[in-house]
Amino acid sequence: MGARIGINGLGRIGKLALWNHVASNDFSEIVVNVGRAVGTSIKDIAYYIERDSTYGSLKRYLYGFNDKQVITDINDQAGTMLVDGVKIIILRKARNPKDIAWADNGVDLVVDASGAFVDPTKPADDPKGALRGHLEAGAKKVIVSAPFKIKDKVKPMPQDAVTVVMGINEHDYDSSRHRLISGASCTTTCLAHMFKPLINAIGPKKILTASMATVHAATGSQEVLDRLAKSGDKDLRKNRSIFNNIILTTTGAADTLALVIPELSQIGFIAESVRIPTTTGSLVILVVNIQEEGSRITISREYINGIYKEAASMPHGYVVYSEEQNVSCDIISTPRAAVVIEGHETHTRTAEVTIDVNKLIGIEREVIEGLKNTVIGIPLTQTVIYGWYDNEMGSYVNMLGRLTKIVAEG
Repeated sequence: MGARIGINGLGRIGKLALWNHVASNDFSEIVVNVGRAVGTSIKDIAYYIERDSTYGSLKRYLYGFNDKQVITDINDQAGTMLVDGVKIIILRKARNPKDIAWADNGVDLVVDASGAFVDPTKPADDPKGALRGHLEAGAKKVIVSAPFKIKDKVKPMPQDAVTVVMGINEHDYDSSRHRLISGASCTTTCLAHMFKPLINAIGPKKILTASMATVHAATGSQEVLDRLAKSGDKDLRKNRSIFNNIILTTTGAADTLALVIPELSQIGFIAESVRIPTTTGSLVILVVNIQEEGSRITISREYINGIYKEAASMPHGYVVYSEEQNVSCDIISTPRAAVVIEGHETHTRTAEVTIDVNKLIGIEREVIEGLKNTVIGIPLTQTVIYGWYDNEMGSYVNMLGRLTKIVAEG
């Protein structure tokens, strides 16, 4: 796709994606669309790029404590700057994807980090803007840093769209067919790397049910202070101050997870989310109910942790196994890690569930009458697994960067 990429949106993910690509030196030029005037000049954009309240300064991210100027050659008229030698071109005119000057700037691959365009079925000329507008504006491929959300539930997923989590299903990406690629979400990425090792080791048929709750850091969609709900708002909690509250909300991680791990469709699964007043560093608590092979206990804490130790030995490094007593700050910026398994807190409990065959649906009476015992016991093990993830830079943006490089390479 060439040595130049585009980034649409310079919010949390857009800015950190810029940092990531500058650090990895994957592209010699990056075209960033902010779609509007910012401050008094492009120097104010440079100020924003150079500093981050969560991760510190860009120069420290790149060079540690070495004092080096990393943003130079700022040209307001041309809308350009150099960030550690990488040319950055800032576009400040169009917000609708179809009107962004990708073609004029030689951009074939766009990462849409705006969060505003996530429906792959909307036409390019949708008056409110659409993901396909980037294609009309000259891009050949678009990666969206969010899960796809099809507003019209009757419409199927388009044939040229695919959801990818690195280390799980990147082989599903077909460069000859797919033009719209979703990098899923931070929570889905973490959860996929928690679930896939279990499915590989145990098999989906033995996993009866599962549930997860993500204890999630605040995001830009939440309010700093309480505000009055907008017309049509149904969830009033989203309008409450994230500074002062633990807020119950929803997550689409279960739906997106099924797109990257098809075996999940065989498992009853519930996903919930709780937002807390931290800037990044989140936790997935995964509860899985597993059917034992027989009366002998085989699913133990050591067995479950062994599964993740093996997953952590994979060369891609997306799974990290830890037996340290971590807190959320400890995993911020952990390189490459989709998940840090907190092995210290893995728990299992096995019990025998008693079932009266007479009460089961679908078993013929002749079969039941032929049984010596109509009351049977089935050993079940419930296991609780904790997985940390840096929902911004450490986990999601690093994974998104690797996906972007794969798509760029063809």
